[in-house]
Amino acid sequence: MIERKMKAGNLDVKIYDSRDEMGRAAAADVACCIKEKLSEKQEIYMIFAAAPSQNEFLKALSETEGIEWGRVHALHMDEYLNLPADAPQGFGNFLRNAIFSKVPFASVNYIGSEGNPEDVCRNYDSLLKTVDIDIVCMGIGENGHIAFNDPHVADFNDSQRIKIVDLDITCRMQQVHDGCFDKLEDVPQYAVTLTIPEMMSASNIFCIVPAVTKARAVKATVEGPVSESCPASVLKTHPNAVLYADCDSAALLN
Repeated sequence: MIERKMKAGNLDVKIYDSRDEMGRAAAADVACCIKEKLSEKQEIYMIFAAAPSQNEFLKALSETEGIEWGRVHALHMDEYLNLPADAPQGFGNFLRNAIFSKVPFASVNYIGSEGNPEDVCRNYDSLLKTVDIDIVCMGIGENGHIAFNDPHVADFNDSQRIKIVDLDITCRMQQVHDGCFDKLEDVPQYAVTLTIPEMMSASNIFCIVPAVTKARAVKATVEGPVSESCPASVLKTHPNAVLYADCDSAALLN
């Protein structure tokens, strides 16, 4: 396993030769963080991202031994609106298949894709306001988004914990590129997302970003200014954030 390291503001950047190496390395670091926090607290809260970019990481993490999952509460960070509850593209369903059903979490808290959007937000907010987030495991979108905070709706000082957003074309096309939908017209236009301040409130952030399609976003995150035009750039201001890239997603870095 070949690893290159660099620093961008407060952000640690680790680059690996392959997606598999990247995923296993991120899982090992997250597992260590979980165990460390469980040595200090009775239970912890984790937020997970749902995307094919997380596949290698989530597989490796779910197979890691020695984690007391029964003391870990799981949440996720975004969800489409008005998808059927059983739609395979639903982020809750993705995470159920990838990790939520594979390890015995203390609880799994789904956002939900059906029902009145305001009620969906209100219900999840009622949970978020009662807990402290310990760990966030996220990715970065082709447009630099984190969760569904696309550049046109990203707000580094958002007063909300979760909100309704419209998705930009780049974000929606990414879902086609990822093979989640056949064509743009099939991708929902609206979603709910945790806001940037809510995710940045976590004690530790682990950001896993493979693939050549993410190279421009990784470059903007690491080498560009901290700006809502690339929402992920805010990670450079977090005291405990790590970005994991493979050789493809890191290809444009100087």
